[in-house]
Amino acid sequence: MTITSVITTDLAIALVRAVVGLVIAAHGAQKVLGVWGGPGLAGWTQGVTRMGMRPPVFWAWVSAFAELAGGIAFALGFLLPVVAAALTIQMGVAIARAHWGKGFWNTKGGIEFPFTLGAVAAINGIADPGAYSLDRALGLPAMGAGVYVAVLVVGIVAYLVGARAVGTETAKVTRAA
Repeated sequence: MTITSVITTDLAIALVRAVVGLVIAAHGAQKVLGVWGGPGLAGWTQGVTRMGMRPPVFWAWVSAFAELAGGIAFALGFLLPVVAAALTIQMGVAIARAHWGKGFWNTKGGIEFPFTLGAVAAINGIADPGAYSLDRALGLPAMGAGVYVAVLVVGIVAYLVGARAVGTETAKVTRAA
């Protein structure tokens, strides 16, 4: 017996997805529940405010629960293309708002960690969820890469429209002050 006869491609994909999903969910739990040295929702809302995201309470809830619930769903392979797109966007926003300009390596707050998580989410979003997924266990039809790309595009457009509207509001407030 060889290792390749024990570890199938489906199992390997499921294991990677489970590890990365649980890491993302743990980060969400830090933000939602304040566990493992995390800020909790009140502290995370302050962080979102410092990042310039408006309205901060809304974006704190969206981002924290995207990581917590999305990470769990990703680990289980549930609605995978949709969840993977949401997590890819979440990591992209984290890079843009908190890590960009700090280099690549995580030791200086760079993009290394969210880039890696986002890349794993993206790869899983365009791939079949495999035999070891909740989608397959529930008999859900394969959604495919098209669903991932569609959700990704809609999410990116929503983020950009929201960021532009916030920029306009911030400019109005600044001029009025």
